[in-house]
Amino acid sequence: MISLDLDRRKQPGRALALVARATLTRCDINDLKYPGRADKFLPLMSDWNNQVQVALYDLVALAPTIKPSQITRRPRFHSFYDIELVRVVDPATWRLAVFDRVGPKWVRTVAKLRAIPPHSRITRLIGDGSWPAIGPWGGVQLSDFLHVINADTRANYISMQCANGFLMSIDMEPGRHPQTILALDFIGAPLITQFGSQIHLRIPTKFGFENAKSIISMGVTDKWTKNYWTKQGYNLFSRSRNRSGRQSLPL
Repeated sequence: MISLDLDRRKQPGRALALVARATLTRCDINDLKYPGRADKFLPLMSDWNNQVQVALYDLVALAPTIKPSQITRRPRFHSFYDIELVRVVDPATWRLAVFDRVGPKWVRTVAKLRAIPPHSRITRLIGDGSWPAIGPWGGVQLSDFLHVINADTRANYISMQCANGFLMSIDMEPGRHPQTILALDFIGAPLITQFGSQIHLRIPTKFGFENAKSIISMGVTDKWTKNYWTKQGYNLFSRSRNRSGRQSLPL
């Protein structure tokens, strides 16, 4: 008689795997009889994955803070384009504009941002190509900034535009995460062009491609802006596994 493992905790996962396997066998991109089946099915699965990740996102689950001895020395430039194509931002003329569901539509200078209570974290950046880099990022918590600009945090998204024209949106939940900061400093010094001056969004619980660099405007909105990476098929809600469970943050 065959012995079956009937561990109830494993049954839901096995059932989902069985359904996925049965479904995907019919998603052959080389199937001339149904040429568009895979192209239609896979985006549906990606949307479903986004919805599950949004439902599971936990504002209390934190990425690990790391010891100074583990900092990546001589950190690499991280982007999908060459360093020669980086748009140089003049700190003397840079301003951050805010729009949509916020208080007065004003602009912020670096000096005004630095007047907000600072936060510093040593965290791991899971960048493009999955290469990791550990560094100390300093700046202001995005949640504090949203409070300062009277943002309506009932909105669904935070939209950003970068100096190179790059557009992106993040969900409000990651924006309000206690480790999400608008980084102004890196390794104890103001950000340089290669690392996203004047503002680099740092979300330790998300992959690097959602960490926008050289931000020039930010808005709180219910309209999601499709960005370069989601157009390439990346998930809207791309959460990394760079988490260490629930813990309290140092003051």
